[in-house]
Formats: sequence, C-alpha cells, structure tokens
Amino acid sequence: MNTEPVFAALSHPVRRQVVTLLLRGERTAGAIAQEFSSMGRSAVSEHLAVLRQAGLVHETKSGRERIYSLNAQPLAELRNWLEPYEDYWRSRLGTLAAQLEEEEKWRSKP
Repeated sequence: MNTEPVFAALSHPVRRQVVTLLLRGERTAGAIAQEFSSMGRSAVSEHLAVLRQAGLVHETKSGRERIYSLNAQPLAELRNWLEPYEDYWRSRLGTLAAQLEEEEKWRSKP
C-alpha cells in the first residue's frame, strides 16, 4: 500500500475534520462548507479534491450538487500498516511500566 497520499491528505486539520464529518454520513459540498465559517467554499472544495485523490472520499453528482461520502478502505489499510508499530510501542511501554513498578517497590522498602 502506498500510504503517502493518505498521510498527506490527513496531515491538514481541515481535511481531518471533513473526514470526521463524513463519518456521520454523506453530505453535499455546500453542507460541508457551512461547517467552516472561516473558509470559503472554494477552499473547502480544494480540500475535498485532495481527499478524493487520496481515495478517502467518493463524490457523486446529483443534479447540480456533489455529494461526498467517506471511503474508509484507505483508513483500514493505513491501520493495518501501522499495526506493527503499535505492537512495538505497546511492548516498549509495557516494559517501561514494569521497570517503573519494580523501581517503586525498591524505593518503598524501609
């Protein structure tokens, strides 16, 4: 899996917010733009284009409107790619916790 486009798309906080919005269900481009009062509709459309190119959203045309929905498949692939790193850090943190507990036992002995 080429994770670079997904990481790049999710690197921007607005795009992460759009993905979160789409978790709740499909929305029109206009409805998405309304969630960002500090940003114009064209800027939101640019963010949607990046998400679409990364494969994170689907776009469907309905008359003059474009309806966006989340494609979670790249997120699942990203999760699978990250899993070995999560296992590594869980193991390392578990070892650290055990060492800290052992040190605390030694400190608390009279």
